Amino acid sequence: MTSSTQLAASILPDLTGWRLLMFQRVLPIALWTIAAVLANRFVNWSSARVTMRIDAQFKNSDSLVRSESAKHQHALIQVISWVAIAVIYLFATYQIVKALGVPINALVAPATVIGAALGFGAQRVVQDLLAGFFLITERQYGFGDVVELALTGGSTAEGTVSDVTLRVTKLRNTDGEVITVPNGQIVKATNLSKDWARAVVDIPLPKTVDMGKVNALLHSVGERAYRDPKMSTLLLDEPTLMGIESIDLDQVNLRMVARTLPGKQFEVGRNLRERIVRSLATAGIDVAPVTDSVEDESEVTPS
Repeated sequence: MTSSTQLAASILPDLTGWRLLMFQRVLPIALWTIAAVLANRFVNWSSARVTMRIDAQFKNSDSLVRSESAKHQHALIQVISWVAIAVIYLFATYQIVKALGVPINALVAPATVIGAALGFGAQRVVQDLLAGFFLITERQYGFGDVVELALTGGSTAEGTVSDVTLRVTKLRNTDGEVITVPNGQIVKATNLSKDWARAVVDIPLPKTVDMGKVNALLHSVGERAYRDPKMSTLLLDEPTLMGIESIDLDQVNLRMVARTLPGKQFEVGRNLRERIVRSLATAGIDVAPVTDSVEDESEVTPS
C-alpha cells in the first residue's frame, strides 16, 4: 500500500465521522433554529394582519368608538401571539437539545432545581402574568380604552391603552408619552370609556337670579344640543337639568348631566359649558365661571 493510499485510508474515517456529525447534529440544529425564526415571523405577520383588519372595520364604520368586542379582540390577539411565540421557542429548544444527544431524563432533576430557583426569583414576573390573564379574561379594559390605573406605592398612570399583553399594559398619555405598566403592579383600574360616560356641568349662579327663567334657558340649551347634528352623534339622550345641587353663602349651584359615548364626556362637557355661558349672557344673567366635571359609568376594578 502506497503512502498516499494509507493517507486517504486514514482520512476517510474522519471524513465519514464529520459527515455523520453534520447530518445528525449540526444540520438538525440549524433547521430547527431557522424554523423557529420563520414561525416567529409568521405569527407576528398574522397578528398584524388580523389587527389591521379590525382597525379597518372600525375606520370604515360609522361608530365613533371601538366596540367592546373589538377591544377584547385586540387584547386577545396580543396574548395569543405571545403564547404562540413562547411555545415555538420552547419546542425548538427541546428539539435542539435532543439533536445534541443530551439525554432528556438526565435533565429532569437539574431542570427542577433551576425551575424552582427561577420561580422563586421571578415571582414578580409570575404575578404579572397571572394579573394579565385575569385582566384580559375579565375584560377589565382593552385596546383604545381610556383608563386610570392606581399602582403599588400610591402612584397613578392615566392614558389610552395602546397595547395589552399578559405581562404589561402600555398607555399613551395626552403628551404622547408611552407608559409601560407591569400588570402585577396594578392595584385598581378605572375604565373611563366602558359602555357609556357622563358629562357633569355645574353652573354657579347668584341667589337673586330668577330660577324659573334660568331653568327654562337651561332646558332649551339641552334640547338644542341634542338636536345639533354633531352633538347628537355624541349624546345617548338629551342632557338633563338635575336642579339645585348645592347652596353656598352667596350663590346656588345648578347641575346639568348628559350621557355620552365612551370617551366623549370631555368634549360634550366643554360644548355644553360654552352653550350655557352664551345663553345666560344673551339673557343678561351674570354667572360665575362654570365648573366642568366628569363622571362616568366606569368599571373600577381592584386587581
